[in-house]
Amino acid sequence: MRVGVLTGGGDCPGLNAVIRAVVRKGVQEYGYEFTGFRDGWRGPLDGVTVPLDIPAVRGILPRGGTVLGSSRTNPLNERDGIRRITDNLAALGVDALVTIGGEDTLGVATRLTEEYGVPCVGVPKTIDNDLSATDYTFGFDTAVGIATEAIDRLHTTAESHMRVLVVEVMGRHSGWIALHSGLAGGANVILIPEHPFDVDQVCAWVTSRFRASYAPIVVVAEGAVPRDGDLVLKDRSLDAFGHVRLSGVGERLALEIEKRTGKEARTTVLGHVQRGGTPSAYDRWLATRFGLHAIDCVRDGDFGTMVALQGTNIVRVPMADATARLKTVPPELYEEVGVFFG
Repeated sequence: MRVGVLTGGGDCPGLNAVIRAVVRKGVQEYGYEFTGFRDGWRGPLDGVTVPLDIPAVRGILPRGGTVLGSSRTNPLNERDGIRRITDNLAALGVDALVTIGGEDTLGVATRLTEEYGVPCVGVPKTIDNDLSATDYTFGFDTAVGIATEAIDRLHTTAESHMRVLVVEVMGRHSGWIALHSGLAGGANVILIPEHPFDVDQVCAWVTSRFRASYAPIVVVAEGAVPRDGDLVLKDRSLDAFGHVRLSGVGERLALEIEKRTGKEARTTVLGHVQRGGTPSAYDRWLATRFGLHAIDCVRDGDFGTMVALQGTNIVRVPMADATARLKTVPPELYEEVGVFFG
């Protein structure tokens, strides 16, 4: 059997660990051959491949990013996209695809399997940790660690100058990174997309902190919105999956805080720093286990499924269920950390 592997969407730490595990177990235990597809769905769409064997995956476990490259290509929007993919898979002798990605990449894989009979197995990948059916996705732990370290460092600058520091982290529709890093880093305000914020309340919390001679840190997810406004967008262009590029809520919030409180406020946007660098030990562990179980799905012919973490067990769930809805921060969990605000 020949198995294709691709990584789609935004890169994140741990992708190479999945690739390594899939190839190592597939070759050593099952005798499979592998084809690596370049740049997400662009690879099978255009037939662009790279060699993928045991020598090719040596030494990649601690590396960030993906040795296969990635993109936000949506083959469902391309002319004759499905036919081009199926023709290329047939010409290359690829019998199954291991697709590693988030809601968009796996959404394409789901349709290819259910509607066109392309045998796909999914591996969940998103630093936002917003895929339902899995407790955690790899990359999230590393992103939270990076954001927490940044917040720790910013505390000293905020205190030295007695100014407000607003830290903007990733989180389009869910505030998991903001919640975890904000709590771990001792932030005084945490703002998430699931809970529209009141700017006056934020300013009240900030003022309260200054009364205690303490310089506040505000952590805000990029998708957070004020109650009386919309998403803050610097760029209204859409990607291939119809998503806008989020950025700017931190800067806008800092301006409002400074205007309303009279206190100096500055913004730090962590952006892609959260995606890069060496994956944490936990992300290497989780990604490796996902890869080992994904190739077992291929062996069993269990296509249309995604491997998922539930408790400490790796289980199989229908990809359609995993991508049907996003996993967002429950209101009760957000309320739980509210005791530290202000």
